[in-house]
Amino acid sequence: MKYNRILLKLSGEALMGQQQYGIDAERLMQYASEIKSVQATGVQVAVVIGGGNIYRGVQAEAFGLDRVQGDYMGMLATVINSMALQSALEKLEVSTRLLSGLTIQRVCEPYIRRRAVRHLEKGRVVIFGAGIGSPYFTTDSAASLRAIEIEADVVLKGTRVDGIYTADPEKDPTATRYPEITFDEVLSKNLNVMDMTAFTLCKENNLPIIVFDMNTPGNLERLLNGEPMGTLVSMGGTDAGRDGRKPLPEPTQSLLRPMVGNQPEQA
Repeated sequence: MKYNRILLKLSGEALMGQQQYGIDAERLMQYASEIKSVQATGVQVAVVIGGGNIYRGVQAEAFGLDRVQGDYMGMLATVINSMALQSALEKLEVSTRLLSGLTIQRVCEPYIRRRAVRHLEKGRVVIFGAGIGSPYFTTDSAASLRAIEIEADVVLKGTRVDGIYTADPEKDPTATRYPEITFDEVLSKNLNVMDMTAFTLCKENNLPIIVFDMNTPGNLERLLNGEPMGTLVSMGGTDAGRDGRKPLPEPTQSLLRPMVGNQPEQA
């Protein structure tokens, strides 16, 4: 496998399957099976899932509700989806822990960085629910932040399309897919990958993103086995590998190497 630790970002809307709302059991079990296959190879898997199949915080203002209240409602929707995914994984006998940005002691653990990392090191799938626990931040931002905190190697954004295109492929049949693209190119071309806060977090911490089709069975495992798939967003450069990270330069006179990307937490 190319990666030791991944953060998988899933869309809440994708859980609807062919339904108009809610959770499609077949799609849920497909996702759980995909995660189990990858986890069984030794890859440490963390997951963030949205809540758009139940409620989106940005809908609040359209309904005349307070935006902050609406965002908290959206966070609770992500907890529902996270609990469903946890149950599906445990049905497949995958050890799983649900950590929440909101304190809901009866159903999930509070998010503590060191606890999350320890769960991953023990081979458990970790699901992060309730976003970051604050309004005005999307689950994309939660995925980027949690990935940086746990020092994930990559953010894998599972969608219903197989990468980033020059235009919406569902509306423009002439749209072409980018196999690889840099953070700066995404910004200059005004491509919609993540919200700006989430995207900037990844860019500033040199954390690569791969956008791929999660709805095709087997794609997640094939991607992690190194098959070219989806679109890689990275800092770019001729020395960057498929994982998007450039190697650290060799030291010259100093014995200290400059840090690239995410620095480890001080003890």
